[in-house]
Amino acid sequence: MTNASKSRPRDGTLRTKLVDAGVELLRDRGPDGLSLRECAAMAGVSHAAPGYHFKNLMGLSTAIAARGYRLFCDAMLARRDKAGPAPFERLSAICHGYLDYAAGHPELFLFIFSGQKFNENDQDFCEASSKAYSILRETCAPLVPAGTEIEETEILIWSLVHGYAHLAMTRKKDNPKLGRGWPELDALLSHLRNALSAQSAYNARN
Repeated sequence: MTNASKSRPRDGTLRTKLVDAGVELLRDRGPDGLSLRECAAMAGVSHAAPGYHFKNLMGLSTAIAARGYRLFCDAMLARRDKAGPAPFERLSAICHGYLDYAAGHPELFLFIFSGQKFNENDQDFCEASSKAYSILRETCAPLVPAGTEIEETEILIWSLVHGYAHLAMTRKKDNPKLGRGWPELDALLSHLRNALSAQSAYNARN
């Protein structure tokens, strides 16, 4: 007979508990520390119980990543919703939301961008990850110089803010060789705004 403390919960909370346990393992050990069996133990269920929700470790990883993307979207939208209507104000807002997410959920930030294999046919994962990119695309659209591809501006901005967040997270900003110190993100974004404006003016003349 199965021990009552190890039986599968019937209240629909098991999936959430397993994802919670996975996030905790990520925080403590990184992606290599993820284990379905250990997540089951942390959730207080038998090692077979996760099979009701996840076929394998990739299934759990995908659910964790979906949560990560949802929190990512929440962080960007929370900033954007408080920003003014000017396109660059809204862009600056989602970039700061990006940094909020990296600082508040570093284990998930690193995980979703780790190159880990996720089930890209999972509906929850696809919706969450697609929404994150759509926020970037919608916010960048008014700033794309005429005559250029929207993807060029999107990837330029994404590369800037992601690189900044990752360097800050890995403490590269503490490098004493930086001289005057680590620049604020807004200073870098002002250079970007000037570059996009100059490109627009150039394209208009030519």
